[in-house]
Amino acid sequence: MKALITFKYTDEEFKSLEDLGYDIIFKDERDISFSNDIKDADIMVCFDPFDKLDIGMLPNLKWIQLLSAGINQVPIDKMANQNIILTNNRGGYSIPIAEWIVLKTLEMYKNSKEFYEKQKNKDWKVDTSLLEIYGKTIGFIGTGSIAQEAAKRFEGFGVNIIGVNASGKKADYFHQCHSIDKINDIVGQCDVLIVAAPYTEKTHYLISEDVFKSMKDGTYLINIARGNIIDEKALINNLKSGKIKKAALDVFEIEPLSEDSPLWDMENVIISPHNSWASEMNFRRRYEIAYKNMKRYINKKKLINIIDLKKGY
Repeated sequence: MKALITFKYTDEEFKSLEDLGYDIIFKDERDISFSNDIKDADIMVCFDPFDKLDIGMLPNLKWIQLLSAGINQVPIDKMANQNIILTNNRGGYSIPIAEWIVLKTLEMYKNSKEFYEKQKNKDWKVDTSLLEIYGKTIGFIGTGSIAQEAAKRFEGFGVNIIGVNASGKKADYFHQCHSIDKINDIVGQCDVLIVAAPYTEKTHYLISEDVFKSMKDGTYLINIARGNIIDEKALINNLKSGKIKKAALDVFEIEPLSEDSPLWDMENVIISPHNSWASEMNFRRRYEIAYKNMKRYINKKKLINIIDLKKGY
């Protein structure tokens, strides 16, 4: 069975995948193109080679293992037409992003950005406006693995943890979960709102002006999901008005964020360059998900993290 891998694992890791019974072909996806040696690939392990490689030219392809959690780069229609199974790296980035969420919540409540500016200016000035998150309501849009890892870490802070997902199904570490049709009611209860939903056609601009109007005055907002889940123009207006007191934004509608974006100059915004996923453990986890699923596939066992192509998650 032939496996096309577009991420550079270590020699030892490649050898362990070969030992499972695969003929491994490595092509760096940064400069990948169609060639005869990959046309009969049975599976592909990758991030995003789809703008350079037409999977329609791989007639034997039966399964794609993404090394990303997001799937919006994938040509879903072609996948469905070719009956290709899609799995992702769900959970692979959950721990570092969960830590990031807690970090940014505390940074905003404890005015860390302002203290860093004072240090830079050698300004010794006490700030008595600091807040506690104790007793506050932390809300999540999306209650998947990232949200659950973050909720687990918030438990020790004595907060109320609520979430919104597609059906209102229960999720670990959440005190309450509600269906997406209740979003306006739920955001109005939140002191901190964290966007952690997958990006799909249904979640495009999910956080609209109408949803902003339903929020408390002075809500704190964190987005670690995808920029297009929030209407960025509406976000900017609500940051200016104070409806959103502070925001920590790791993702944006267009990345890199334009130098002309007013977000850069807003004192109540913390910007990071889609960086919340980073961790010294990521390389290991990218290998582990590939190894586990490739072992399952060759032994004809059910794969981990299968994506429903119709639902997009």
